[in-house]
Amino acid sequence: MIIFVHLILIMSDSKSEEFYEKLKLQLADTSLWPSKYLYKFIVPTKAEKIKEIENIFDNMGAVITTKESSKGKYTSLSIIVKMKDPDAVIAKYKEVSAVEGVISL
Repeated sequence: MIIFVHLILIMSDSKSEEFYEKLKLQLADTSLWPSKYLYKFIVPTKAEKIKEIENIFDNMGAVITTKESSKGKYTSLSIIVKMKDPDAVIAKYKEVSAVEGVISL
């Protein structure tokens, strides 16, 4: 089973901590850990942005698929990776949020 919690994360820091607390509770209530988790991100189609996100999941056994938008302006990344617990899931979201222009879905 793969877990995916649909979210769009573009918010201020003050609201993001509240959001992450809610996400942590939701993840804890909906699955047994460790578990596979599906991350989805959208970034501007620039090789360095895509590589930056891929590097965050390097050496984790992640399966990463990319798809460019029809006009080529954006690229979506779907990443399936086994995570040990909700805290680890959230830590990766926070790490990816440092990539300029990223949208977490």
